[in-house]
Amino acid sequence: MRKLIMWNLITLDGCFEGAKNWDLPWHEQVWGEELERLSLEQLESTDMLLFGRVTYEGMAAYWQTAQGKIADYMNSLPKVVCSRTLQMAAWNNTTLVKDNVAGEVARLKQQGNGNMFVFGSANLSRTLMNEGLFDEYRLGIAPVIYGNGRLLFSDGLKPQGLELLETRPFSTGCVILRYQRMG
Repeated sequence: MRKLIMWNLITLDGCFEGAKNWDLPWHEQVWGEELERLSLEQLESTDMLLFGRVTYEGMAAYWQTAQGKIADYMNSLPKVVCSRTLQMAAWNNTTLVKDNVAGEVARLKQQGNGNMFVFGSANLSRTLMNEGLFDEYRLGIAPVIYGNGRLLFSDGLKPQGLELLETRPFSTGCVILRYQRMG
């Protein structure tokens, strides 16, 4: 069975992006050899990526022309984009899910043996959190208080207990936190 894992790089005050889509200046501040190595480790354990529409469109636009080992993984892995408004998904190996997202994700979890990651995708993540579908949360905390951005964990979430699995500090000041759902 696949494990569904959230991966997000957020600020200390909980922003996953600024007030506008793809406003992510703290990514450059914490990017380095350690985060690149973690990114490759995660992609090597992955057999599917899951996105909401906005994240999918940004990722597709970037990775389809990017070069390197991470780009090779991003372009070759099977991907699922969940959107009621998107009409087609042209990025290599992408399936479009329009309805019953939680049911489809639960079904996809049963089909594979690797990890299935959700990157970004706050609205999709909220749906999956409220349905209890995430097995693990991996957060990179950037040493930044942004003060004006979109929160990853916002109103409307059901409470859930988590168990800390790992903390890993990086030389850039980023701290990786891994949690799994309790129960």
